[in-house]
Amino acid sequence: MADRQPDIPRAGSYLELAHLRGTLMVIGAPDAGKSTFAQYLYRQLCAESRCVAYLDGDPGQSTLGPPTTMSLAIGTSGDTAFPPQGKTWRSFVGAVTPRGHMLPVLVGAARLVQAAQAYGADTFIYDTSGLVSPTEGGLNLKLSKIDLLRPSVVFAIQREQELEPLLTPLRHRLRVRVVDLRPSPSIQPRNTLTRQAYRASQFARYFCAARPLTVDWERLAVVPSPGFVFHRLAALEDADGFTLGLGIVQVADWRKKQVELLTPFRSLDGVDTLRLGDLTLDPQTFRDQPLM
Repeated sequence: MADRQPDIPRAGSYLELAHLRGTLMVIGAPDAGKSTFAQYLYRQLCAESRCVAYLDGDPGQSTLGPPTTMSLAIGTSGDTAFPPQGKTWRSFVGAVTPRGHMLPVLVGAARLVQAAQAYGADTFIYDTSGLVSPTEGGLNLKLSKIDLLRPSVVFAIQREQELEPLLTPLRHRLRVRVVDLRPSPSIQPRNTLTRQAYRASQFARYFCAARPLTVDWERLAVVPSPGFVFHRLAALEDADGFTLGLGIVQVADWRKKQVELLTPFRSLDGVDTLRLGDLTLDPQTFRDQPLM
């Protein structure tokens, strides 16, 4: 059977891809088809035997790693399979939404792109989150990403005019090209319960081989502080700030200064920092809740 063609946003299949380089940012509201289009774009560019990196920038509906993280993976030249099979880095946001966590999103995105550049990637597909509401800071977050990463192209997928407060000034900038796309008419919106169920399945897959790991927290940097709430999600990070693994707080022994994490990560070798997130995660149902 032939591979099913991706249901990409309208006009997307007519793009001239040969000269695309640098950071290619895909923006749009939820259920606009951003990830489908970003993956299509990735496959098309990989087919040209280029070194392409894919940045999954949605900590809630992630495709390359567990929720609460952003991941960047390098593709193998000429290999159009998704997900990319090459080197991967992750950055911990600590939540399943950029709301209230915009600085970790910006710092993480910049750090991930810099790592991939040093590795040799020349093209970066940045699949952003769906937070675009001006009242929630979404458009300012997108503008900050553009100012920070200086994309060569912004692919804007919008149904009506929801992105125009951001796109109008961008259209007058000489250093960035705006490509307007319309969502595919076959896209089905996902409600809150569907999104929660997807996150739970992603967490369950990540923690399927988890087991207890004891951490002596006095030997590590603990950020922001040792607030070891039961079932709080935490990240084990290396000295460069990249996520090595996630863990769920089980028991904290304040006399011994030790905390037990449920994690698939097997060793503390290379761990520099224990970074605590702003949510709890039930290790039975893998449903997340904001930290109260």
